[in-house]
Amino acid sequence: MTAESNPRWVRQPVSSDRPLLVHVNTTSTGGGVAELLHRLIPAQRDDGTAVGWAVVSGNPEFFALTKTLHHLLHGKGDPAPLHGTEAGTLYRSVLRPQGHWLAGQLRQGDTVALHDPQTLGLAPALAARGIRVLWHCHIGTTDGSATKPDHVWRFLAPEFDDVDVVLATRAEFGPPGFSRRRHVVTPAIDPDSPKNRPLTTAEVDALLTGIGLVGMAGGDDSSATVDQVGPMPRNAPMVLQVSRWDPLKDMRGVLRCLPGLPQDAHLILAGPDPHEVTDDPEGAVILAEVRAAYRDLPETERRRVHLVTLSMRDPQRNALLINALQRRADVVLQKSLEEGFGLTVTEAMHKYRPVVASAVGGLALQVVDGETGLLVDPTDYAGVAAAVRRLLVDRDLSRRLGSQAAAEVARRYHISRLVADYRLVIGQPQTGEEVFS
Repeated sequence: MTAESNPRWVRQPVSSDRPLLVHVNTTSTGGGVAELLHRLIPAQRDDGTAVGWAVVSGNPEFFALTKTLHHLLHGKGDPAPLHGTEAGTLYRSVLRPQGHWLAGQLRQGDTVALHDPQTLGLAPALAARGIRVLWHCHIGTTDGSATKPDHVWRFLAPEFDDVDVVLATRAEFGPPGFSRRRHVVTPAIDPDSPKNRPLTTAEVDALLTGIGLVGMAGGDDSSATVDQVGPMPRNAPMVLQVSRWDPLKDMRGVLRCLPGLPQDAHLILAGPDPHEVTDDPEGAVILAEVRAAYRDLPETERRRVHLVTLSMRDPQRNALLINALQRRADVVLQKSLEEGFGLTVTEAMHKYRPVVASAVGGLALQVVDGETGLLVDPTDYAGVAAAVRRLLVDRDLSRRLGSQAAAEVARRYHISRLVADYRLVIGQPQTGEEVFS
């Protein structure tokens, strides 16, 4: 096994007579799955599950390939890199030895939950040791006419022979024709986490002043970098999108909506430092493109835009800053072209924020148009701007949608429900098919 493909434990499971559950993904920082696991694993441990977390690694070519799989499952991108034998050889040569390493750490009868396509190549080595394999697919498209996911299903077909159970955020996201057990399992948030716990107005102001977003320019908090002409006025209406710097999040497209917003509204685009996200080779490029589009704005518009790049070196500080941004926002926007689920929307809804979200994927699962937020066509820039403007102007509507959104999150998307879903899945026999939500 090469140095660049060594797996590592994020949280090694404590030795136990009980069967173990181990989650596996490709990074412990950045992105929805890592965010989810940071809260799910302690909650499962408190629930009595012997649980651990490992991350696999790879070289730049491997992560470029898995980003192709990511885009194709969303119905986007070019399937050409999957043609021929080179891609399969690369994918399996990186994951096969890591699968053998992980299998050597576990026992027959343990369960491993492999998250998203980056990890599925571990399945054969695990199954060969009598370890039960769950594949949890958080991404996909609801476009029934999309054919690009089919390229991924063909590419990963050998691995599915060794998968016992498929979990998917939406039924449409799972592999077609999978004959064993399938479950619909949606993500969730922990309301007591640093990202979601209550903050006072003074705490929000101190956090955002510290990074220089409001108040005096040049805050002393180095956990974020802000590209801006000057700080945002304290009482200015604030529109926020928090996302990875990913083409499917369409941050540049959000900038195109700015002329349709009220002239006193400020737009904040916030995302992680892409140099600290190990499994996303596109992040730095997309951030550079967004910065270039920002610099090209007329000065009157550029003064109302703030690009916030958040370090993840201190995870708790990162979480508190996102919490503060979401609580300060008057409207939270998620203008994704495709979205598996969108935990940033769940977080905003939990905080009673009115949201405008694209009518795609998991966003359309969470947001009921006109009841818990507003759904929009992400390619209709004027329509997106009009929806945001409506919420900025109609404060009664904003309060009503925010209140109903928080109630919906409490009912369906708290971490206790996800713990119960996993407990049901890993406690059931391996035969039969059942779908629940």
